[in-house]
Amino acid sequence: MDLLQQLITIFAENGYVAVFIALMICGAGLPLPEDITLVAGGVIAGLGYANVHAMVALAMFGVLLGDSAIFLLGHHYGARILQWRFVARVLTPERYLKVQEKFDQYGNRMLFFARFLPGMRTTVYLTAGTTHRVSFLRFLLIDTLAALISVPFWVYLGFFGADNHEWLVKWLHRGQSSLWVLVGVLLLTVLVLWWKHRRRTRCGLD
Repeated sequence: MDLLQQLITIFAENGYVAVFIALMICGAGLPLPEDITLVAGGVIAGLGYANVHAMVALAMFGVLLGDSAIFLLGHHYGARILQWRFVARVLTPERYLKVQEKFDQYGNRMLFFARFLPGMRTTVYLTAGTTHRVSFLRFLLIDTLAALISVPFWVYLGFFGADNHEWLVKWLHRGQSSLWVLVGVLLLTVLVLWWKHRRRTRCGLD
């Protein structure tokens, strides 16, 4: 948790700008965990250095901007981007082929679930861009839907745990599995609502 404490200190001293820059670093695929960054942003809001709702809005913008930049770089340069030294470290030819196989297997659902898989986001978004599997608008829509779940989750976790370090650390360790449960519940809710709507529509036609 040393990284969390360091980020809290930096964010408390520099405010929203520091959080935004950190999220850009996360989006670029550099070794700075996005979940820890978002939690740190929530913590400084809980400590009174920022407004938590403004922090969620800023975090959403920063996350989507970073993701979009990765996608658009891949979309513009295509497979040539794999020759860039930095990109080659993140997305090796073997990993590139493996992600393409996952796309063939799961389709655009990969874009949604990649947001909840630390270490996979950059490679999936780059691959989606380089292979032109999806338009930018569809990518942005899918990414926004996923971010609307993950970003508030992490920021509000930090906000509510700002004054209780033990509780926060415990839920940080549980966080990823809890986030998957939340995703499952939301998807199940959407499925039930869709099924009910379809049933009412059919009854109306009859």
